[in-house]
Amino acid sequence: MSLQAPVRVLVVDDSAVVRQILTEILSQDIGIEVVGSAADPLLARDKIKRLNPDVITLDVEMPRMDGLAFLENLMRLRPIPVVMISSLTERGADTTLQALALGAVDFVAKPKLDIARGLEGYAEEIVGKVKAAAKARVRPIARASSPRVTLDATPPETPPTPPAKRGGHFRTTDRLIAIGASAGGTEAIRVVLEGLPADAPAVVLTQHLPAGFSTAFAERLDRHSAMSVREASDGEAVLPGHAYLPPGGQHLRVIRDGARWRCRVDDGPPVNRHKPAVDVLFRSVAANAGPNAIGAILTGMGDDGARGLLEMQQAGAATLVQDEPSSVVWGMPGAAFKLGAAQETVPLDRIAERLLALSRAGH
Repeated sequence: MSLQAPVRVLVVDDSAVVRQILTEILSQDIGIEVVGSAADPLLARDKIKRLNPDVITLDVEMPRMDGLAFLENLMRLRPIPVVMISSLTERGADTTLQALALGAVDFVAKPKLDIARGLEGYAEEIVGKVKAAAKARVRPIARASSPRVTLDATPPETPPTPPAKRGGHFRTTDRLIAIGASAGGTEAIRVVLEGLPADAPAVVLTQHLPAGFSTAFAERLDRHSAMSVREASDGEAVLPGHAYLPPGGQHLRVIRDGARWRCRVDDGPPVNRHKPAVDVLFRSVAANAGPNAIGAILTGMGDDGARGLLEMQQAGAATLVQDEPSSVVWGMPGAAFKLGAAQETVPLDRIAERLLALSRAGH
């Protein structure tokens, strides 16, 4: 019986210290082989052609070519799973969200101080994300004009995507839509919210993001959505036409207050190693919204949300998961599907209309 080949990784970072630490962390796992490292994108480009890695770890801020520009070229011309590892990810959440929009699978925030010890603390997360990235589906961000385009070709300008056309009026009732996601989810959630009208039922969201990212993420979603998207504040009413995200590094629950729902922001311990955790949100929705809710799990690594979605289904809620072909990583949706928590699997581009249909149906 043949053993699975190790994941071949190329480490791209302008810091020699970071390249060494990442190489040591990744090489400690028997399932990973670091095939090379590069100090800038131009060196990386040559090594990608020569070494053919399965996954690249990429810093954003580098000499000779901006990391985002390199990522955009890479995703257009030779899509490879990329995990962003950068100090910019902590203070420049927008930069990370841009990288995820360009096709990066996931990211790890590099600590501001004592990088060596800090990265060692993230070792398990880095290894896990690199291994998950190896199984991720990455797609070119635009069709190349010729199948023989090389990585150093100058890409054409990408025209801005026009905003999705909003549907007609939607008569809201006391429905509540709960959505959970992880790797690949920042873009998947954007696609779903773009498809919902301004008067859609209230949406509560949990996306695995560290503290410091939620504000930029909420602002980005708000720009792309007809709904009002915001970070939840503890105790605020859950209203139709609004979508609520937990503030960075905190759980979001829904509580019942008479005839209405309110947000409860919870600083409790991590659940399934996550904070915020999808299970925390879904279990509160199961308990407090029951059959008035619709639950959806989008692309993500691991199994967070699967048990919570099952509890929602058992409480009478309609449930669905993103299908495997349209997911970047089918870990979370797949776990819920295998558990029997999902009544249907739906491609990403049809989830918004399905959520609306289930809301109208008064499941």
